[in-house]
Amino acid sequence: MAGKAKILLVDDEPGMLRYIKTLLEVDDHNVQTAATGEEALEKVQKGLSPDLVLLDLLMPGIDGLETLESLRKLQPGAKVVMLSCVNDTKKVVQAIRLGATDYITKPFQKAELDAVIDQCLGTNQQNYGGDVEELGDETFFVAASPCMRKLRSQAALVANVDIPVLMLGESGTGKEVMAKLIHKLSPRAHRTFLKVNCAAVPADLLESELFGYEAGAFTGATHAKPGKFEICNKGTILLDEIGEMPPSLQAKLLHVLQDQQFSRLGSRSVLKVDVRILAATNINIPEALANKRLREDLYYRLNAFTLQIPPLRERREEIPILLKHFMTQLSEEYARPPLPFSPELLQACAIYPWPGNLRELGNFIKRYRVLGDEKLAINELQPRSDGSGAQFDAAPPRSSTEAAGTASGGGGLKSLARSAKDEAEAEAIAKALDETNWNRKQAAALLQISYKALLYKIRQYGIAQQQKSAHRLSAGAS
Repeated sequence: MAGKAKILLVDDEPGMLRYIKTLLEVDDHNVQTAATGEEALEKVQKGLSPDLVLLDLLMPGIDGLETLESLRKLQPGAKVVMLSCVNDTKKVVQAIRLGATDYITKPFQKAELDAVIDQCLGTNQQNYGGDVEELGDETFFVAASPCMRKLRSQAALVANVDIPVLMLGESGTGKEVMAKLIHKLSPRAHRTFLKVNCAAVPADLLESELFGYEAGAFTGATHAKPGKFEICNKGTILLDEIGEMPPSLQAKLLHVLQDQQFSRLGSRSVLKVDVRILAATNINIPEALANKRLREDLYYRLNAFTLQIPPLRERREEIPILLKHFMTQLSEEYARPPLPFSPELLQACAIYPWPGNLRELGNFIKRYRVLGDEKLAINELQPRSDGSGAQFDAAPPRSSTEAAGTASGGGGLKSLARSAKDEAEAEAIAKALDETNWNRKQAAALLQISYKALLYKIRQYGIAQQQKSAHRLSAGAS
């Protein structure tokens, strides 16, 4: 335990103030005390710069939340731990939103206080600034940027408060990863975690998927089946793409959020469950509320706490860590040594905007690992006139007239650039087919294009299976 930290202790109960001060001084901390929020703010205004503030939540005059808000303005870098004799979820959430680092419920033992102080002052704190936090099932969390470290801290706090959490962000930013992190850090970690993609399940089947059905509830329902909420009792459920849920079903979900109970399809009996609901979406919330795509009462029920996941372009310092970890995972999966990242490739990855975020980066590394062509990988990240990268399937197929024009040298620089792109694309497709032993479905998945598009391009570029051995020989010679 680190000693000699400057700690400001704020509590209006003299007995509690003396007790906590004694516990802190045993470990050689430098402790200043204040009996009110006003006194604490006055000491800070006069030059006191504490490493940590232990702040009582319920005090006469300026209460803990008001004091916290003022402290964050006066000392933005100070860690603040809230002390409370009641586990008031609403106030705890307010404190987290205002920037509290942690909270502890009175009465507490010295070991509990020591653990919180160690966490805040960094004595036993894990270093997330570059470390990869494994969450299981090949899922991992990286917090190498200030915004992600802040989100990780908020997730750790809100994990212990049993309220719904709404995760917002662009597609591919890692909303599901954040949900798994919250579940792992929560008291429900040893229970079931389930994800339901509301956009992937047809609207007429989503209700039975979530809430189950009785035998005879509809044509084909020959036996009763429990829904995800029953299966996930005592655990955590992630409702991904919540904005795609039909409004009629949103009303039933609202009832579950309010009362923790529902009925299976075709049943009159009521089932009660204890499920923590996390929700994620990439929709424009104000627009969805305005056009009735998302029920306002459901939104406010889900929005007990919101985590806004930033896009990858706003946390570029994490890109090298993500590249290395994705490559390590794929190398283990394919039982091949990892490929290196040259300074040129790292630079191309650093400046590329990654509109598809982590999902796009993961697929990019998969293609690079399978094809093994660094020049092709760098070329893929080069900006086009529309500002995006040159994906394998980015450009529409050429007509025979365009192809003839290119072959004859017509069309100038634009035609020349198209010709070079087509040549690189044909080479990439040939390599993918070679790597997958001409399994075209696997090759399409590696190239991140549809199976139908791959068949079209094979015909377009005249790629034949007999080219396989020649392509392998040329690759070996190079």
